[in-house]
Amino acid sequence: MNDAAPFSTIAVIGGGAWGTALGSLIAGNGVDTLIWAREENVVQAINADHENPVFLPGARLSPQLKATGDLSAASKCEAFVFVAPAQFARTVLAELKTFAPETAPIALCSKGVERGAGLLMTEVLSEVWPRAIPAVLSGPSFARDVAKGLPTAVTLACADDGIAARWVATVGAPHFRPYLTRDLIGAELGGAVKNVLAIAAGAVEGRGLGESARAALIARGFAEFQRLGVALGALPQTMAGLSGLGDLILTASSPQSRNMSLGLELGKGRSLQEILAERQSVSEGVASAEAVMALAQKADVDMPICAAVASLVSGEQSIDDIIAQLLARPFKPETK
Repeated sequence: MNDAAPFSTIAVIGGGAWGTALGSLIAGNGVDTLIWAREENVVQAINADHENPVFLPGARLSPQLKATGDLSAASKCEAFVFVAPAQFARTVLAELKTFAPETAPIALCSKGVERGAGLLMTEVLSEVWPRAIPAVLSGPSFARDVAKGLPTAVTLACADDGIAARWVATVGAPHFRPYLTRDLIGAELGGAVKNVLAIAAGAVEGRGLGESARAALIARGFAEFQRLGVALGALPQTMAGLSGLGDLILTASSPQSRNMSLGLELGKGRSLQEILAERQSVSEGVASAEAVMALAQKADVDMPICAAVASLVSGEQSIDDIIAQLLARPFKPETK
């Protein structure tokens, strides 16, 4: 039983599909919730019509959810749910910090690794906002499912037990079940790597290589994730849980995933530029592929599937050449 009080006011930073779904969930829990979005049409639609037709069309939102395009207004809240895309996290966090409390609790929900610096989102937060209290919310959760009130379970990682309990009281609901851990690295690493692996899974399906090949890729991709996680200090239990294996299964198994659907189109032979030009939402795996490989190289971890995705999205190799190289790798034991 969680007897902690929810946060009194929440600002959701990011008006995409996932931010909108989380904002509606929290507002529906009776918490005073404000969502910040850059897009003026999104702000107007949420306030006037209780919907987000740009990023989450067809989903009815809690009428208690309010929206703003003014980041300084959002910064007056007690705690923050941060859902801005990973590659913009540093800029948005730095701007938010100029208005908000130094020790604000921040639940990081952006899934990715910062390109160039190769930093996880908790590391970016630590550099930009050192005294903020981080939490990570990650797991197998499509925004549309959460917005519909369908059963969902996620990992909520936080090193401060008291703050963790308040986050559970804020986001938890009968249909949205957060499971606690203190392992922030494991929770956020799974969310970043699974996006890269989902592109690979989609490419396998788009190329017509069969369900057996996709299942093998998911299993071997999970082995890559485990190797990297162990090297970076993640707990095996976290990697095998909701934010690791659970999120990978969901994201690499459904075309509803932005990353898998992108890989599906790449597998059919379409160019990355052509695919991205048709989309308004961000496929984090495209940017994270290079960054994940930088992490792997720094940790001296072999990740051939993630390396293949990085080569594919960068245009360095064709998909047929990548498949031939992966299939030509020497046979070896499954475990060491």
